Amino acid sequence: MKIGIIGAGAVGAACTFATLMKGCASEIILVNRNRDRAKGMVTDMGYGAPLSSVTRITDGEYSDLAGAALVMITVGVNEKTGGATDRSDPQGRLRLLDKNVAVYREIVPQIVAAAPDAVLLVVTDPPDPLAYLTRQLAGHDRVLSTGTMLDSLRFRVHLGRRLNVAPASIEAQVLGEHGTSQIFHWSAARVGGVPISDALGEDDSKPANIRATIEQEVRYANITIIEGIGASQYGIGMICARIAEIVLRDERAVVPIGFYNSKYGVTLSLPCIVGREGCLNVLYPPLSDVEHVGLEKCIETLRKAQERTR
Repeated sequence: MKIGIIGAGAVGAACTFATLMKGCASEIILVNRNRDRAKGMVTDMGYGAPLSSVTRITDGEYSDLAGAALVMITVGVNEKTGGATDRSDPQGRLRLLDKNVAVYREIVPQIVAAAPDAVLLVVTDPPDPLAYLTRQLAGHDRVLSTGTMLDSLRFRVHLGRRLNVAPASIEAQVLGEHGTSQIFHWSAARVGGVPISDALGEDDSKPANIRATIEQEVRYANITIIEGIGASQYGIGMICARIAEIVLRDERAVVPIGFYNSKYGVTLSLPCIVGREGCLNVLYPPLSDVEHVGLEKCIETLRKAQERTR
């Protein structure tokens, strides 16, 4: 199956490379405003492509997206350029919204005209309100944002470091917004069936400090990465490749991913069953009282952000 990727910046490059190495697509089309950059990138990757799978990778125009099963959208102002790298700024990635709304209003109609049946995956920050806008522009529900899937992996990694176990052995999710209002689902976090609070050996003197430290590390992981290499790109690229694999193989995998929720009227991340048509069903895990309050605040944050896309 064919995949389209819009944007050949740092994130677009990472998504392209990770998807190529994943080997889940028969063809990858990279579209970029500066086509020479896209051409150079696919030429470079194309020479190594025989080592991964039988995937044809080419540059193209929007019209070349015809027949694509999934299109990733990575274009727009990034966190560093847009000034979203201040840990004390409550807006976080939402600071980038207004500029990226203008970009999406220009490109989404072109994508939909060329690939009307494709699942659209919004990668650009802030992905949740931009996915809400994309759904409005596309006129269908086959729209996902990368949401909190990467945040959830970061959560598992930091828990794994403290417990000295493989992150893959930890069940833990971040829900809500891919941003500062995100919710850490501590009440359901487990390792080997054991509640995380027990595994961490928490008592009345330590839990708040441990949890606050982990949440700080996860919530601002992107800024830590940007301070080191200028862009948060490789992790999200790997996430996008995995989402592409889930969609193209119709896996019906359950992952925390952004999808428009009619119950709340916003695009946010909850566990979703994902397959060929995008999100097939949303699951509602039980939340603690504190997590319920956090979800309500998150929904209000996203509602205000979505109003800015109209």
